[in-house]
Amino acid sequence: MITHEDDGVWVTLEETIANHHEDIFACLTTPGGLMSWFCISAEIDLRTGGLIVFGWDQDMTRTSTLAILSYDAGGRIAWDWLVGSDNTHAPVYWTVEPKLDKGSRIVLRQGPFSDDVESLLMMVEEAQTWRWHLCNMRTVLEAKHDMRKVRPL
Repeated sequence: MITHEDDGVWVTLEETIANHHEDIFACLTTPGGLMSWFCISAEIDLRTGGLIVFGWDQDMTRTSTLAILSYDAGGRIAWDWLVGSDNTHAPVYWTVEPKLDKGSRIVLRQGPFSDDVESLLMMVEEAQTWRWHLCNMRTVLEAKHDMRKVRPL
């Protein structure tokens, strides 16, 4: 879903995953969890103001480091994400909550983006990438299959 709010344009993606909410939240907050669906290696200082280092190769020669903007052990974490060639700040806000009879719901909100054409195109690209990663998280947790092995992004 895309919404235009007072501070800009936001994208919101949701996924229901047939797993306990603590297992899903661990996929966002632990090195092993992150490596299961997102990156090749990870280091995390899990606290507001801490850092996450994503390794995109086994030797950690290609990395991305970002700040944890907020952290609540009850199921919320925000990453200071950078997008585009100019490294525009477009934080990613994650929420994981139990959902009766269906496992858990994970919600990703990213923004705000400006409403100029270039920013909106960047937002669409981000949304497509995050949708793929959310789908991969779901297949890893539900079917024990990592799509990166067949179709790396």
